[in-house]
Amino acid sequence: METKWKEMYKSKLMSAEESVKLLSDKQLIAAASINGQPTQIVDALVRRMADGGIKDARFIFSLSVRPSALHNPELIEKCEQHNNTLDTMYAGPLERYFLENQYYSYVPHRLADGPLMTARVGLDAALITVSPMDKHGFFSTGANPEYIYGFIRRNPGCIILAEVNQHMPWTNGNNHFHISEMAAIVENDVPLFELPEIPITEQDELIGQYIADMVPDGACIQLGIGGMPNAVAKYLVNKKDLGVHTEMLCDTMVDLYEAGAITCAKKNFMPRKWIACFAMGTRRLYDFMDRNPLIELYDSEWVNDPYNISKNDNVVSINATLEVDFTGQCASEAIGTRQYSGAGGQMDFTEGAWRSKNGKAFLALYSTYTDKSGVKHSSIVPTLTPGALVTTTRNDVQYVVTEYGVAWLKGFNLRQRTMDLIRIAHPDFRDELMEEARKLKYIK
Repeated sequence: METKWKEMYKSKLMSAEESVKLLSDKQLIAAASINGQPTQIVDALVRRMADGGIKDARFIFSLSVRPSALHNPELIEKCEQHNNTLDTMYAGPLERYFLENQYYSYVPHRLADGPLMTARVGLDAALITVSPMDKHGFFSTGANPEYIYGFIRRNPGCIILAEVNQHMPWTNGNNHFHISEMAAIVENDVPLFELPEIPITEQDELIGQYIADMVPDGACIQLGIGGMPNAVAKYLVNKKDLGVHTEMLCDTMVDLYEAGAITCAKKNFMPRKWIACFAMGTRRLYDFMDRNPLIELYDSEWVNDPYNISKNDNVVSINATLEVDFTGQCASEAIGTRQYSGAGGQMDFTEGAWRSKNGKAFLALYSTYTDKSGVKHSSIVPTLTPGALVTTTRNDVQYVVTEYGVAWLKGFNLRQRTMDLIRIAHPDFRDELMEEARKLKYIK
């Protein structure tokens, strides 16, 4: 059988330019994100859309990590001339400019909802990156099952164009495709994107200590990207029997494993397994994941399902936000009307942690930010910036953390919330915030 799969592989091997000729007008096409985004195929697709080889199509993508034709304004304008649209599901550094200048439009969603969302509108084709084929004819989506694996499984008959990359790790779980399912194979051994080291600030250190002090031994953790999660991990190093059920795997989890803090032994659901839907870090992380029986990756619909998250006791979810008002509304993905990132799985894990026995969901932010003019502002505000987008509602927020402490909001009234949030605001703004709270009649 191995010979049969190799012959099938060879019959489907082609250039990126040839692969996109399998796509047609009026299709909904999606690509994976980060290292799962197949750069050669995406580049060829955008150029074909710009040339008019594909018309009236909609292309959905997310969080590019390498510049391509997708980031060429001239080509995008030509795509639009043929009524092709480009939609992003997350605003990373490469997407923000194009969103601000209306080259892209943003697709609001929770990460857990993505696959079902495409099933209801209908997905025609998907572009992915996979690890090399095994002797049974299977490929792994490796570090990036995320939403794309669920997109495809929710849309039977979807055309799959895959780039095979020898650097993509093979991961266990439910994230595999067989050669018989592939419409085209393109080989591209580009090195995987690696996150640069993110320095931990003094503010991060303080926030990390506050959160770590509230994490019990045996907790099941979810961490994200950035200095704050890195600082939390630093102060979890002496914990015992931590578990992992997380949207993203990161290098700090490898640090905690090597320190003996992560064992997953106390998990109620899938004990002794690390569960995630994607990974982003350094080569060290990708090598650690490769064929590691400890680690299983699934699509975001399954990993981020609050019901699955809550099957573990003591879930601790740690995410970042940008602005919080007195009522507890959290604007985590936009600065005013400007899309800065995306909702991702913040609400999924906030809800999942709440349902978990003794679970805790933390939203962390610095108490201040400085605008382009060098003026400092409070991140704790009476009301959100006009046009701000609420990611986590006041009904769902549990804990808010700054470098000045932790405010426990869920279950408390508006007066109590206001006072607790002002307590963790920057001292320079507390008097002003108290005055505004009186004007709004939140306090006497």
